[in-house]
Amino acid sequence: MNEIAEGIARGLEGKSFEGSLKFDCGTEGVIILRDGGVTTEDGPTDCTLKISKENLGKLLTGKLNAMTGVMTGKLKVSGDMSVAMRLAKLL
Repeated sequence: MNEIAEGIARGLEGKSFEGSLKFDCGTEGVIILRDGGVTTEDGPTDCTLKISKENLGKLLTGKLNAMTGVMTGKLKVSGDMSVAMRLAKLL
């Protein structure tokens, strides 16, 4: 998860992201975007995306469309959907 988190941090360099968002990969761990940083330490967030580690990799590389992921059940969103939408514009 640390490797994926570092990739996300590099991808967000110089970009502004408001709110907090968690990629919850179950037993594989979490990645949280908050206050302009990225961490793998769990905590509360405005929005949570439940997704497998494999599908998270696909999402971040453009091989999985977020809307398709939601429609097929590969991605579940809970909390403030507008936070997820802001992130989608940055990726």
